[in-house]
Amino acid sequence: MSHELDTIDRRILAELQRDGTLSVDQLSERVGLSRNACWRRVKRLEDDRIITERVALVDADKLGLGLSVFIIVRTSSHDPDWLARFRTAVTSFPEITGVYRMSGDLDYVLRARVADVKAYDRLYQRLIAKVPLSDVSASFVMEEIKETTVVPVEVR
Repeated sequence: MSHELDTIDRRILAELQRDGTLSVDQLSERVGLSRNACWRRVKRLEDDRIITERVALVDADKLGLGLSVFIIVRTSSHDPDWLARFRTAVTSFPEITGVYRMSGDLDYVLRARVADVKAYDRLYQRLIAKVPLSDVSASFVMEEIKETTVVPVEVR
């Protein structure tokens, strides 16, 4: 990061996380900057990769992907070749929306979005065909109480 984030930068980040469709004019009004000063700050936040993407969030249920699954993976293999195969495998499945290497008892936690349990089983079968896994278990989300993409930005 080439600069320290000040209050205005943090307000810009907070506003854009709430609504990424804001025009520069709308954003500058909300954070109390001129249009050009606001645009320069947004551009710098993008150049510094603090703002990494601008995306549309979609309702998975309305797309027929109503089942959210957390997949717990344990492996007896931790060598670089296995890791490369695992990384290639999990990143190749669009249903897998998150992959996390963990500390403690678990090796990896994956998050997937699928239509139903049968669709999860098909994903599981494809995954184990691509890479050997010692132990795989899945937990199906019964209720999403909170889910957000917002990174908490402390506005000082």
